[in-house]
Amino acid sequence: MLNNIGLPGLLLIAVVVLVLFGRGKISSLMGEVGKGITAFKRGVDDGKREIDDQSKTVNEAGTVHEPGTVEDKDRA
Repeated sequence: MLNNIGLPGLLLIAVVVLVLFGRGKISSLMGEVGKGITAFKRGVDDGKREIDDQSKTVNEAGTVHEPGTVEDKDRA
């Protein structure tokens, strides 16, 4: 059903949305979407950084301990 919508159909949909919501409402909505994407990317980066920090913890002997090694399995 939706696989045969061409460029004219998409333009018609865009015009109808613009008429229904107005330019100001659409622009503010897109701004909020952009802020949400930025916050999501920041959260992913923070999560990766936290995982990297945890993967380089120092064990009791003072050596660097990498998760997933034999030492890690002995602790469990």
